Amino acid sequence: MSVLHLFYDLLHLVFPKVCLACGHALFEREEVICFSCLYKLPKTAFHLHAENPVSRMFWGRTDIHAATSFLFFSKGGRVQHLIHALKYKGHKEAGVYLGKLLGIDLKKSELYKDVDLVVPVPLHRKKQYKRGFNQSECIAEGISKGMKIPFVAGNLIREVHTSTQTKKSRYKRWDNVKGVFGLLQPAVFENRHLLLVDDVLTTGATLESCTQCLLEVPGVRVSVATLACALG
Repeated sequence: MSVLHLFYDLLHLVFPKVCLACGHALFEREEVICFSCLYKLPKTAFHLHAENPVSRMFWGRTDIHAATSFLFFSKGGRVQHLIHALKYKGHKEAGVYLGKLLGIDLKKSELYKDVDLVVPVPLHRKKQYKRGFNQSECIAEGISKGMKIPFVAGNLIREVHTSTQTKKSRYKRWDNVKGVFGLLQPAVFENRHLLLVDDVLTTGATLESCTQCLLEVPGVRVSVATLACALG
């Protein structure tokens, strides 16, 4: 056994790393989630199809070039555990890791091959200060690494602090985020194909509101990608 392997085993013994999806111990070459959970991730493959359940959510609502979600979200499932670990337990590495996997998939799709910039859905500064980070920014960072294109955080901003979207109806979700987003430097996004990124898609109200703001910039095209979707 090499000194490096011995050091890893001792470190793992003192500070055990566990899979954020199932809670089991990770082996040496596993990262964030175990190989078993990685294999069982409920991928949607929506990025390969222009007409999919996610893109259809925005038909007649806003002009989106393409839309996808990486994983299916189910209550009590692996994806919920991963989202919870990222959003509420501060495991930012989960967002970056899964975002990178999503980015690698998106790079293989004709629909997303000419995306110029990755743009995370922003949190209001008060909420981000309280949480300490923006989970969508972590995902955007990972997608940026997977697609090998830049991500731009801080240009699209949330100007109005709104109440949580949890348990709101579709109409109330839309009313809650209507007109709350703005741009600091619109010229940065001119004539660009932007990939707007969020964590979980439910009604699409937040993404719709962000898109309406971004489409005010000359020459902009907007596509959407979320880590997971809760459909049905």
